Amino acid sequence: MNFTRRDFNRFAGLAAVSQFLPAVQAQTPDRRVGWCVVALGRISMDHFMPAMKTSQTGKIVALVSGHRDKAEKQAAIYGVPASAIYNYENMDTIRDNKEIDAVYIALPNSMHAEYTIRSAKAGKHVLCEKPMATSVADSKAMIETCKTANKKLMIAYRCQYDPTHLKAIELIRSGALGQVQAIESAFGFNCGAGEWRLDRKMAGGGPLMDVGIYCLNASRYLTGEEPGNIYANSSVIDHDGRFDTVEENVGWTMKFPSGIVASCNTTYGASMTGSFRVHGAKGMLQVLPAFNYDGMHLTAEIGRDQKIDELSTARDPIEFNWQSDHFADCIWNNKMPKTPGEEGLRDMELMSEIYKSAGLAAL
Repeated sequence: MNFTRRDFNRFAGLAAVSQFLPAVQAQTPDRRVGWCVVALGRISMDHFMPAMKTSQTGKIVALVSGHRDKAEKQAAIYGVPASAIYNYENMDTIRDNKEIDAVYIALPNSMHAEYTIRSAKAGKHVLCEKPMATSVADSKAMIETCKTANKKLMIAYRCQYDPTHLKAIELIRSGALGQVQAIESAFGFNCGAGEWRLDRKMAGGGPLMDVGIYCLNASRYLTGEEPGNIYANSSVIDHDGRFDTVEENVGWTMKFPSGIVASCNTTYGASMTGSFRVHGAKGMLQVLPAFNYDGMHLTAEIGRDQKIDELSTARDPIEFNWQSDHFADCIWNNKMPKTPGEEGLRDMELMSEIYKSAGLAAL
């Protein structure tokens, strides 16, 4: 049995859109969710904000930036009034802007906790980029503050809203692969000097915190289980000054309660296309690339005659639409996000264990 592109698109619609969009369409109020974007960097300006141009559920209504000139240019593009441009010192006054419903945190990792907490105390819901924070304690504080303020906290695990990933999960859950035995996942790139992500004080760690988290999170949502028995190693091979405070390479294994074993690798020293491969008693599936902003490619071989080979036609920044649509639904209908603060906290706890096992400082 061969899956056609039409079959894939039909499945993708059932797996993703039916889970999130119909509820949004049915419950959409007259006014879209007003977003305040905190930090004007690559992920906000190149992905999240462009997604809002075509969004049916949200719009950019405010900006927070340390660079007024950059903010004014973006404000002109998105129709944000000058009065809704804030800096990091006066950001708390967003509490007085009734147009703002939610805040998108796109700052360096070490600033996630402070600005999530400030946003919640200002009466706004929060969508925070991953990793959630740089310590387990800060992650817990973010969750507690949002609960106290009665505001929703969602971590931006965009892949959990992507149809290709949802299809992989469904194939595993349906038993098509038989009992899963092992998972392999990897993601990395050759990081250039001068990046903030090479500063442990800002990033919290090296590639594990940045791209390795994709492998960790995927292993969890593919199995639907929480891992234990973590063993890890790290290394610095290129002694060129880039890795004075963070690791260059991390590899780790995990065992899940069902007996599934996962092997993951991440690096800042080489190009490593993000991927995962799942091996089951009846077959295997692979997504390569798996963690890009678009172009996901799923292949599978199940038994002797069933093959799947589908390249997603979804294009960036649609993943940012899917996750923001979901968050809008949660706000309007008082639902718990699929990827709440607790999801981010669990990854933080596990990454802390990985670092500890590798002989590095725990988070």
